[in-house]
Amino acid sequence: MFKFFRKKAKVYSKIENHIYGIITELLKVSSTDINVDELGGKYYLSNEEQHFKVTILSNDYVIRLTNTRDSVAEKYDKVFVEDVLKAVKEEKHRRMELVYDSITNSIEKMAERLHNTLIESNEQENQKVRRLQTKHTKDKKAN
Repeated sequence: MFKFFRKKAKVYSKIENHIYGIITELLKVSSTDINVDELGGKYYLSNEEQHFKVTILSNDYVIRLTNTRDSVAEKYDKVFVEDVLKAVKEEKHRRMELVYDSITNSIEKMAERLHNTLIESNEQENQKVRRLQTKHTKDKKAN
């Protein structure tokens, strides 16, 4: 009765599975750069170490794979390209979170060091004030 509510399993062609595998493997490598032109609907992956580039044109559903010898661009099914883009966007987001966390940790450490420096400075000032007060009190008693 409720079969029509179940989501169908994604079935890709052999070439789509191969391309999806290439792109997900590229995304796993930290040396792969991810650049995005949201307005133009273009997504770029490039790995200079492996001499491999991927360009995804989301508006036209075209994926271009380029290595040192060949460059192939093909138009693919909308669902397939959207799934590829989802993987690219998730990895881009994950990397941005790592950078954000790193920056946040650096700021927290700097704030902690500044706080500790201020506390030490206040303690030194308080010690100077105490010395001056005791010196002033001794001078009064001596007179």
